[in-house]
Amino acid sequence: MKITLSRLPILRLLVGAALAVIASPGIAADWQPTRPIRMLVGFAPGGGTDTTSRAMGVKLGERLGQQIIIDNRPGAAGNIAAEILSKATPDGYTILMGTIAALAINPSLYKKLPFDPLKDLQPISRAVDSTNVLVVHPSVAAKSVKELIALAKTKALNGGSSGVGGAGHLALELFNLQAGTKIVHVPYKGGGPAMVDLLSGNINLIFATAASSVGHIKAGKINALAVTTAKRSGLVPELPTVAEAGLKGFEANNWYGILAPAKTPRNVI
Repeated sequence: MKITLSRLPILRLLVGAALAVIASPGIAADWQPTRPIRMLVGFAPGGGTDTTSRAMGVKLGERLGQQIIIDNRPGAAGNIAAEILSKATPDGYTILMGTIAALAINPSLYKKLPFDPLKDLQPISRAVDSTNVLVVHPSVAAKSVKELIALAKTKALNGGSSGVGGAGHLALELFNLQAGTKIVHVPYKGGGPAMVDLLSGNINLIFATAASSVGHIKAGKINALAVTTAKRSGLVPELPTVAEAGLKGFEANNWYGILAPAKTPRNVI
């Protein structure tokens, strides 16, 4: 699952919107919010999207002079939040921390979506490129990707994700495809609830965001085996990539972008 700009039209739009804003620094002065701004998040609290949104919301609020209120609307891998945004008043007071799931993956997985990411949503800026980490509960007798593959071929294992169609889900399915394993997918309404169940031992593993997993890794509560990106991550440089660890060519990236409803005025964007 190698994901590049040329294969994702919505990501091209996000980057283009960001470059347009950078190229015209005076444009933001045309609009100044006078009340709090709602940022929709399509996943439950505690996961990577939620954690990122709250951190960015603080800084964004400082810049705009208004509070950014995080509104978690979990379900359908971000589709519910994206639909709410598509129907919101295009005045700058409702925005979305969108993810690769709702914006780029789900249009291919769902026969019909209640919104069109290209027609109903207006990109503001690309926000984050997120590293995912393959983490397992300490009870899982595997200290490497190769050991996990061997174990999964002899024992039933399951893996959680933030929802059907999310980056973690597709990373798991890509792993199964390349490794010849049958790890059972267990979807949640966000990476936060999935991590809670991993920590308690209710599930065996997650392809988790770095935001939701690194703290637990460093505390020794879960074991990290590899990162899903093509190159090693500076957050956990000691970890090999999944490709280095045995599955040649494996790559599963994740990204977030900030969006507004379509027809939001250009000076507001």
